[in-house]
Amino acid sequence: MCCSVTFGQEVIGYVENAADQKPIPTVHIINLNKVTMSITDKEGKFEIDAEVNDTLYFSYLGYKSIKVRVSNDLIRYPNTRFQLTELALALEEVVVRPYQLTGYLDIDARNIPINRTRRYNIPGLPSGGYEAGNRTPGTAMRILQAVTNPADFLYNIFGRKPNQLRKLKKVRANNELRDLLSVKYDRKTLEELLQIDRVDIDEILRKCSFSDSFIKSANDLQILEAISGCYEEYKVLNR
Repeated sequence: MCCSVTFGQEVIGYVENAADQKPIPTVHIINLNKVTMSITDKEGKFEIDAEVNDTLYFSYLGYKSIKVRVSNDLIRYPNTRFQLTELALALEEVVVRPYQLTGYLDIDARNIPINRTRRYNIPGLPSGGYEAGNRTPGTAMRILQAVTNPADFLYNIFGRKPNQLRKLKKVRANNELRDLLSVKYDRKTLEELLQIDRVDIDEILRKCSFSDSFIKSANDLQILEAISGCYEEYKVLNR
């Protein structure tokens, strides 16, 4: 009786512009199941480990991202060509206005923008503190909610997909993915990796007492670290 040996499988292909079929270099291809990544070369070619039914996520600035389910044919027949479509970029006009001072202290004082972001330390935690905005009128209640809610909320979010917390740890350990997330701000790659919606990502951060300004301005790597750090610290509190 002969023993069967299973060899590693991979998808080999090319990425090109759908408009003119020219190769696109430096496209990021992520295997969302294995949490691995590949990048196309100057010819648009890439190779990535994959198994049947894995999902590949293609991402490149200025182009619409696509997801492809790996089939037997994709593995059996290399050099498949994948096409990305350019996005129409429309830049909104930004008008910068200086502060208009009237000379009357009472009026000018009320018009000065105030940064209401506060930061709180929780004794016993290694973190330098937590940001808290002004979403709730009671500061004390917000701190209490920060201590009691986030871990349960994270379990509720990830509980529907039990592998996602393990995947989060894999993403943090992958230096290539970390480099990619550090220049991403749209949350799309993070949504695909963690398989949770943008609204849930924002809600997790709010329950962990991160300010709206942080949620809007942070890159995807900072968001990933914030979610992971929040989960680990509140897991300690729940012991």
